[in-house]
Amino acid sequence: MQRSLQEWDGEAVTISYKPFFLDPTIPPEGYDFLEYMQRKGGGRIPPERFFEGPRQMGLQAGIIFNFLDIPKAPNTALAHTLIALTPVERQADMVEALYDAFFQYGQDVGDLDTLLTLAEKLELDRESMRAGLVDPKVRAKVEAEVQDAYRMGIAGVPFFVINRKYAFSGAQPPEVILGVFKQISAKV
Repeated sequence: MQRSLQEWDGEAVTISYKPFFLDPTIPPEGYDFLEYMQRKGGGRIPPERFFEGPRQMGLQAGIIFNFLDIPKAPNTALAHTLIALTPVERQADMVEALYDAFFQYGQDVGDLDTLLTLAEKLELDRESMRAGLVDPKVRAKVEAEVQDAYRMGIAGVPFFVINRKYAFSGAQPPEVILGVFKQISAKV
């Protein structure tokens, strides 16, 4: 999406990040990552091969995935809450920081202290972020947005909604997303 936006010369685009839990059954303490992924994949493919396709696609997009270095499949409710608490103009930076922490460095993005450290790196106030992360009202708002996504039939990420009217899913190449922008812009 970010690469597509760099090439987009049409009307200004505003991105709004919404929460979505790929697996809402993961407990707060998470699961062992490799065991969890092997269960998801049916245990038929060795981990190195299971991750090779996504790893190669990531490299082509300039994204590093160190899947074998990830110790824990986290419950992401707190991470989504952190994004919701982050000022809108910094949310893209927070999302990127979370992805890097998890996929590149194997950090537990379900851990409160890890999340607070990421917030500090983005120069957000640690104590106000802590207060928001443990606030049941903030958490309830995030949970409600996730339920809205499920009701809309969203079953995976990434999922994009444009002008609350057009939608597409999947990790699409920048040129495909740019093409979608152009098609929608021509209809408006």
